[in-house]
Amino acid sequence: MISFRPRRPLREAAVSAYRSVVEQARQPVFFVEYGVPDTLDGRFELICLHAFLFLHRLRSEPASAGLAQAFFDMMFTDMDCSLREIGTGDLSVGRHVKRMAQAFYGRIRAYQRGLEQDDGELAAALRRNLYGTIGESVSGLAAMTEYTRRAARLLADQPIAQLAGGKILFPQIAPAGASPTALGTAK
Repeated sequence: MISFRPRRPLREAAVSAYRSVVEQARQPVFFVEYGVPDTLDGRFELICLHAFLFLHRLRSEPASAGLAQAFFDMMFTDMDCSLREIGTGDLSVGRHVKRMAQAFYGRIRAYQRGLEQDDGELAAALRRNLYGTIGESVSGLAAMTEYTRRAARLLADQPIAQLAGGKILFPQIAPAGASPTALGTAK
């Protein structure tokens, strides 16, 4: 007899983690204060950034590969459903999801390089991706760069058992131009 018990907690953790990522990515301050376009592209980019931050943390824990895969699967199942809900034809959904996955892999590489290098490299990656559809200067780029570094540090300090349970703490989001040092964390 085949048992599906071990997979259920993993799937539940992935669902919970994905909800946390989406919830954080939908914070209005990103659009109002940080200038991320409030469009399908802007929302997709914020989900990609927060998903990257979560997966980046999991990468340092070899035993979390199953959770990382379940999270990735959950993310792109949701993208598939979202495309269908907005009226994308059934015959082209697969092509769109494949393009989105390729874009996500590109963002992972760019954000990884940015975290490993200086703020200029990270800001350039954020500018290209989060603000790529904006022609004018981006006033929230410095704040977004600082937020991304803070989020990566905060996630690095979270116990893997907490993350494996699908509980992610992201930093509170400082309004652009405000000092983030007095802020704590938020889910």
